[in-house]
Amino acid sequence: MTNELTLNKITNLIEHWIEHNNSHIESFNSWAGKIEQADFAQSAKNITLAAQKMNESNEHLKRALKELYIDD
Repeated sequence: MTNELTLNKITNLIEHWIEHNNSHIESFNSWAGKIEQADFAQSAKNITLAAQKMNESNEHLKRALKELYIDD
């Protein structure tokens, strides 16, 4: 399996995950606003927190991506 993993494949995978997470972050934030307007403030708050955690996940993925090129 490790022979199949190239720097390019790993880079593409991590970049895909970041883009995918960004799409979810946008959706979470959009829906959190709608849910809050529907008087479900606590649920909206938790959805917003989930978006923030996903953003934190992206920060780790970006570090992993950077480290690929530092270790190279």
